[in-house]
Amino acid sequence: MIAIHFDNGIHSFSGRWIEYCEKHNIAYKLVNCYASDLFEQLKDCDGLMWHWYQGDIIALQFARQLTTALEKMGMKVFPNSNTGSHFDDKISQGYLFTAIGSPMVPSYVFYEEEEARKWIESTSYPKVFKLKGGASSVNVKLVKNSTAAKQLMRKAFGKGFPSFDRVALFKDSILKAKRAPGMAAFITVVKAFLRIFIRTEVEKHSPRERGYLYFQEFIPDNKYDTRLVVIGNRCFGLRRYNRENDFRASGSGKFDYDKEMFDPRCIRIAFEVSEKLDTQSMAYDFIMDKDNKPLLVEMSYCFSIAAYDHCPGYWDKDLVWHEGTFKAQYFMAEDFYNSIK
Repeated sequence: MIAIHFDNGIHSFSGRWIEYCEKHNIAYKLVNCYASDLFEQLKDCDGLMWHWYQGDIIALQFARQLTTALEKMGMKVFPNSNTGSHFDDKISQGYLFTAIGSPMVPSYVFYEEEEARKWIESTSYPKVFKLKGGASSVNVKLVKNSTAAKQLMRKAFGKGFPSFDRVALFKDSILKAKRAPGMAAFITVVKAFLRIFIRTEVEKHSPRERGYLYFQEFIPDNKYDTRLVVIGNRCFGLRRYNRENDFRASGSGKFDYDKEMFDPRCIRIAFEVSEKLDTQSMAYDFIMDKDNKPLLVEMSYCFSIAAYDHCPGYWDKDLVWHEGTFKAQYFMAEDFYNSIK
């Protein structure tokens, strides 16, 4: 019996997990991971699938701890600890990439203001400033000189940064509306504009980001990044072109899927990292250095649903191409069921 936490949000994987179970006559039940009697709900279950993500500030407070507890009971979980423990934490991901020797964009993290100041005064620019969390590049900025870096440093070790950059979210809503105009897009823009002045309940309960400073090296001449997803013995992905007059690709909405564009080295690295970390599902972002060698930027166990429905196929671990569209969430449910069975 598979327990599934159902979320009717448009970004949730749970609906497709349910579809897969029903198509293949797999027993499942719906549970509520926020309920105080969750363990009672899970008594007749062999595993739990729960798609928690960075937009759910409540889930971020306890999902990892709950996963660990369930695994100690011998229960299978998706995402399991290997898969989800470093989700939405770019600093922790950098530690992991370093630990397993994966090629990554050089990164610098500081927990003491004086150490940060010395580095800021001695390093070259530009650098890329990031907060630990956040999707679609909303907490990512290009820092062009030491003056700007010191401003960020004082804020990082002072009042901190809000978890949600409301102005950036408003600008993103305009960008998306231009790509897909309509009444729904217009309403989204209006809501995003109002959010500049009125905080949501989620924001009110979100702690400020403070006490650390994180930079990555700026790698020039990358007009796109490569996003590759590994689920089991399958790797698929897309190319994301940069936003207009911007160095960032995440959140641009400009994709390409031609399999001939993907560098086999990136595919091999994606499989190797997933094997070393023993993950169930992981999306990896790659850019190229000045010598055209792949570098990992960050990773995430979950990803946008709609974008990957257009992938024309996937590679297996031998880099053999399998033609045909698919639903990536079906792969997750299939692998999870087989791990229990």
